[in-house]
Amino acid sequence: MALKLITAASALPVTLADAKLQCREDTNALDSRITAYIGAATEMAEQITGRAIMPQTWELTLDAFPAAFELTRVPAASITSLKYVDTSAVQQTLGNTLYALDNADDYGSAYVVPVYAGSWPSTRDQINAVALRYVAGYADAGSVPEPIKSWILLVVAAMYENPSSERIERGQVLSLGFADRLLDRYRVWKL
Repeated sequence: MALKLITAASALPVTLADAKLQCREDTNALDSRITAYIGAATEMAEQITGRAIMPQTWELTLDAFPAAFELTRVPAASITSLKYVDTSAVQQTLGNTLYALDNADDYGSAYVVPVYAGSWPSTRDQINAVALRYVAGYADAGSVPEPIKSWILLVVAAMYENPSSERIERGQVLSLGFADRLLDRYRVWKL
């Protein structure tokens, strides 16, 4: 099993203007640095929560069809394609009417399952015989929960105030311990 980022997010969840306001910065001299801080803080939030913050494309490859695909980058927005190598060694694309996305659980993974009374086709016995490509992330910056955006802004301000690394250790902002609790509700829990 492998999960690979295919297309990274092309937008940030908070604006440069909001970050500059949080940092109390009113010049344009440090815009590129603050933008980099927003990107880094967003990645930290994604690592801590296990979520995709902004829309991005992921591919999950498996050696065979599972009973249900577990999509660990949520929220899952859509399935781009589901391809597999059939028993004759020919790559096939499974029609989107043959499977369904179950994205109901806000606290855990999303799942892709065969439609009612359906089943997965047989695959060739080989490595990476099945590839599920999907889009994960909130639809746009306006859809990102405010606690996540607030956390990102707090981390950006902490990086701005003290660009040395001693205030941030293993993804935790040491001087703003309360801020990390903002992400707790959005963590993806694995059973």
